[in-house]
Amino acid sequence: MTTRGVRGAISVENNREEEILTATRLLLERMVAANQMDSEDIACVYFTATSDLDAVYPARAAREMGWAHVPLMCAQEMNVPASLPRCIRVLILWNTHLPQGQVKHIYLGEATRLRPDLVEQ
Repeated sequence: MTTRGVRGAISVENNREEEILTATRLLLERMVAANQMDSEDIACVYFTATSDLDAVYPARAAREMGWAHVPLMCAQEMNVPASLPRCIRVLILWNTHLPQGQVKHIYLGEATRLRPDLVEQ
């Protein structure tokens, strides 16, 4: 197996705990489904959130999904002028036999602007 990076991002409307957790869960579920991941094969997950999101750690959504043994880390996204606000980004490091070109990255909501080349129509 090789460790591959799987990227994803989602935006939220408000800095509210339940909204952040719901959006993060949705993003993780879509990433897992699109790539047919088993949490046993996930090496770790790195979450970032823009500075306007501080109501809850996005990683809590993964814990609530049962990812008890997956190492999780949260950080603040760089504050770049004119960047997408209220955005949660995820990088899953995943052990898989898939070649790099077959890994599916998921961008939802306003975050589709980040990588329109990877958004499936």
